[in-house]
Amino acid sequence: MEAMARASVASSVQLRPCPRPPRNRCLPSSVRRPGRRGVACSASAADADVVDLFDAAKLTVDKFVKSGMVVGFGSGPASALAVQYLGTRLRRGSLTDIVAVTSSVLSASEADKAGIRASSYQEGTQLDFAFTDAEVIEEGTLAAVIGRRKTESGEPSFMVEKTMVKSADKLAFITGNDKYLTGIEGSIPVLVKSIIAGKLDRHC
Repeated sequence: MEAMARASVASSVQLRPCPRPPRNRCLPSSVRRPGRRGVACSASAADADVVDLFDAAKLTVDKFVKSGMVVGFGSGPASALAVQYLGTRLRRGSLTDIVAVTSSVLSASEADKAGIRASSYQEGTQLDFAFTDAEVIEEGTLAAVIGRRKTESGEPSFMVEKTMVKSADKLAFITGNDKYLTGIEGSIPVLVKSIIAGKLDRHC
């Protein structure tokens, strides 16, 4: 069922439709595989942008990360804030036994700075939960674009991150209100691979 839900009921089994919620909200995402619950956590991009983005990152951790989970770390400003806050909760002991999995050099660096021991994502790893930044989220469908900023900067981890979020049982996109649009425009990252074919027999 596609519906928008307030943060207070986003993790409920049944989500009731409601008007577009205020900032720092969690919404189910249409970009998911059957049986997986996805959400989009957004914050306002006003003068207090970092504070609001941290509130969304904090909400993501508080609402969806539980002790004993295998958690995938995406990359970007909001994901870095979520990793920092998760590290704080681990040091306080309010979360324990978190198995952290990183998708890039950047997310591994953030985990290290937060004092979180983490391993790099390997294909086939099953995650309980993952979060990452979204460049754009489409209102209505809640389709999300990730990796645009990463491919433009030349960061090679885009496909690793895309594979990682697909392997998560639950997924959260963290973004600002200015990235929550009625329609997706601009470039969308697409992987192009060069495949060397074997010698082909030609028949006249």
